[in-house]
Amino acid sequence: MDPPPRRLAAPLLLLLIAASSPAARAWKKDEFRNCNQTPFCKRARTRAPHSLDAPLSLAAGSLAVSPDGSVSAELSHPSRPRPLVLRLSALPPHALRLQIDEDYSTATPPHRRFHVPDVLLPDLEARTLHLPKPKTAGGVSTVALSSDLDVVVKHDPFELTVLRAGSGDPVLSFNSHGLFDFEPLRESKPEDETWEEHFRSHTDKRPRGPQSISFDVSFYGADFVYGLPEHGSTSLALRPTRGPGVEESEPYRLFNLDVFEYLHESPFGLYGSIPFMIGHGARASSGFFWLNAAEMQIDVLAPGWDGATTPENGRIDTLWMAEAGVIDAFFFVGSEPKDVVKQYVSVTGSPSMPQQFATAYHQCRWNYRDEADVDGVDSGFDEHDIPYDVLWLDIEHTDGKRYFTWDYSAFPNPEEMQRKIADKGRKMVTIVDPHIKRDSSFHLHQEATEKGYYVKDANGNDYDGWCWPGSSSYPDMLNPEIREWWADKFSYESYKGSTPTLYIWNDMNEPSVFNGPEVTMPRDALHYGDVEHRELHNAYGYYFHMATADGLLKRGEGKDRPFVLSRAFFAGTQRYGAVWTGDNSADWDHLKSSIPMVLTLGLTGLPFSAILMLEALLTFEASTGADVGGFFGNPEPDLLVRWYQVGAFYPFFRGHAHHDTKRREPWLFGERRTAIIREAIHVRYSLLPYFYTLFREASVTGIPVMRPLWLEFPDDKETYNNGEAFMVGSSLLTQGIYEEGQKSVSVYLPGKESWFDLRNGSPYKGSVSHKLQVLEDSIPSFQRGGTIVPRKDRFRRSSTQMVNDPYTLVIALNSSNAAEGELYVDDGKSYDYQQGAFIHRRFVFADSKLTSLNIAPDNLGKKKFTSDCVVERIIILGLRSGAKKAIIEPGNREVEIESGPISLRSGFSPVAPTIRRPNVHIADDWTIRIA
Repeated sequence: MDPPPRRLAAPLLLLLIAASSPAARAWKKDEFRNCNQTPFCKRARTRAPHSLDAPLSLAAGSLAVSPDGSVSAELSHPSRPRPLVLRLSALPPHALRLQIDEDYSTATPPHRRFHVPDVLLPDLEARTLHLPKPKTAGGVSTVALSSDLDVVVKHDPFELTVLRAGSGDPVLSFNSHGLFDFEPLRESKPEDETWEEHFRSHTDKRPRGPQSISFDVSFYGADFVYGLPEHGSTSLALRPTRGPGVEESEPYRLFNLDVFEYLHESPFGLYGSIPFMIGHGARASSGFFWLNAAEMQIDVLAPGWDGATTPENGRIDTLWMAEAGVIDAFFFVGSEPKDVVKQYVSVTGSPSMPQQFATAYHQCRWNYRDEADVDGVDSGFDEHDIPYDVLWLDIEHTDGKRYFTWDYSAFPNPEEMQRKIADKGRKMVTIVDPHIKRDSSFHLHQEATEKGYYVKDANGNDYDGWCWPGSSSYPDMLNPEIREWWADKFSYESYKGSTPTLYIWNDMNEPSVFNGPEVTMPRDALHYGDVEHRELHNAYGYYFHMATADGLLKRGEGKDRPFVLSRAFFAGTQRYGAVWTGDNSADWDHLKSSIPMVLTLGLTGLPFSAILMLEALLTFEASTGADVGGFFGNPEPDLLVRWYQVGAFYPFFRGHAHHDTKRREPWLFGERRTAIIREAIHVRYSLLPYFYTLFREASVTGIPVMRPLWLEFPDDKETYNNGEAFMVGSSLLTQGIYEEGQKSVSVYLPGKESWFDLRNGSPYKGSVSHKLQVLEDSIPSFQRGGTIVPRKDRFRRSSTQMVNDPYTLVIALNSSNAAEGELYVDDGKSYDYQQGAFIHRRFVFADSKLTSLNIAPDNLGKKKFTSDCVVERIIILGLRSGAKKAIIEPGNREVEIESGPISLRSGFSPVAPTIRRPNVHIADDWTIRIA
């Protein structure tokens, strides 16, 4: 949700009401700082390459192997009050970690720099490899990172390059343009310096002085760079922000902000920040991650930015700038881009495995008014034969914006309400934000005040900011004790009216402060350990999300997988749940930008995400997604339909809307559009077995559910900046329709194999752009030749009611008449799968035989999962023989092959050879041979 205009006191209420209309709430550029208004960014950007007065150098003879297997050294310059300590370490298979901080043993400043805790996996140090002794000659030291990679360190000035051992080709470099600067902490403010910073009516006294860090990183062999969420863009690749040909020069900003109705095309920061960038080209894939929670600004530098008349081809230079913190950076090298993603999640953690219901459709609005409204919406889905799994309640369900409470005048029987929903296999979600109403009669505020659990202002008092309840304070989530306290609030005893089928939504956790600078907490606010807010700002929402997820885990005694949706995020968020892209608008540009935004989240570790369909309409991929339909504004019916059609393929699928918009439940737009939206939601439900299998893959490898084309086709340059089409797993490709009244669309289908239309099975050649007629009732979607996709084609009220339904396998043959696919099944809710309680099958079609193989490891634990589900239909696309029968082994049982439709829903004609009722169990080994 978005904040109302900045409000300072109750007497302004009438003005606030007038200003709360959607028209008054549009994004206002002057409310947020740009680089020229941000001193650390402005200083770093004005430096020319190799122009620093005091470049850092490696102290002679200081490079040495430490007992823990890392390589350490000292960086210094005569003008610095103290040297810097450098540490290099290696992680398998091809990752280099670079850590740089001040040496506090020589001269101790009043404060130390902040190291972000609880983001990296706790076993990281145990996995660190022992590096060999560096070889030094001519002021250059070389360390073998792996069998095929070396790290070359130039001493004076300091420079680091990761290169391929055999060819000597560079892959990544640090400070090759001499822009590395590390402002030293001061013991006191010099009389001739001003440390204060001013923006609009706010003053940041900066009592600890300037402490910024900046450096350049170059990606070699890269045609494009990707990543750095979150910002709005219709381009998947990061566009240059500075240099020749760049008209509006503004860096990509990473600073978590509550930005209402954000621009669909802007480098300004939004709700979350992940300082991870991937470089990819035909010759190399690499990544760079900087663990730092302070504000960052990153330039992607256009060729010739440094004045070079002949810029080096296949190299992209970037400039990284942060207000505070330390350097804790990781260099990743892979043979393909999936290797880079896997290495990143090996450091920050694999995504959590969601419950089955979370991958289905969610219905939300700010707000459903009361229990009668909830019952009416729930019944409406049943009356119109539209499945859904989760109904959400926004802030108005509470007693005066006091979280963990209910407005009993509107929701007098919350437990009974939840049980009625649960009787249909459905769940509910309520919102819990970080701001706590400062009300002496509110028990949560009383307890937090007495225990001293709030963030402090610069004077050491409980910080008092303005948010939905009015005067509010914020728990200090950096403190593990306070996170534990917060987790306890989700117990059934503490959260009265909650039940086991109630899950949680964290909004406004950037944190949003309506009367704060840039709608957030002042940078000089103080946290646990005397840490300034400026040092951890981007991680506040991450710690809040962590504590909430831990609360649901404790509530379920460690047996129930939590579901918590968060708006703010940071590196590591994927371990705790899903995110969405925030307060988007009901317009075509926001629909189009939703694809690159969700793809970028997936590349940076968050596979469960979404754009809200029209907050947009949808949300979910650690899941990620966008609100379907857009949060603000009233979408044109055709836009709403197109958003549902795309949203059905988002990792997280949620419809949401602002309270000022018209009601937009799926059946309110006429019978024809209701039928099309129903079909889009049915498509999602039929593919739930495939989505759940992909979420399992994401939870193990980090490879996202929704993928850019180049992640599956890394050698195809036509895919490198395609942000309109996307892959769902390795088998499906979807192209959205992003223009009103569009009559035709060009769809590029990569690879050498054919693709098959999901609607009618028609084949299309690969490595070709196809001009297709735009249809009202569907968007272009295809299955890749050589793949097998599991489906469930019987539609129920919710996914829970589909658990025992039979499966359909859709086989799309490649040019060798072969195909493969997988199916993963567990109980959909508990952690028993971690002890072996799951079914994992690989289906292989070759030599006219379909074989089911068990690929579940047998050493995970003693628990087992069983299923009586069978395969009731096998559809074979691309089968050239006129076979009429198939033989099932074991048993030598004969079944018929006949022409059948792609879908059992009405309106689909027989188009493909179909094996009907083979009735083989999904848990068994079997073979079906086409006679």
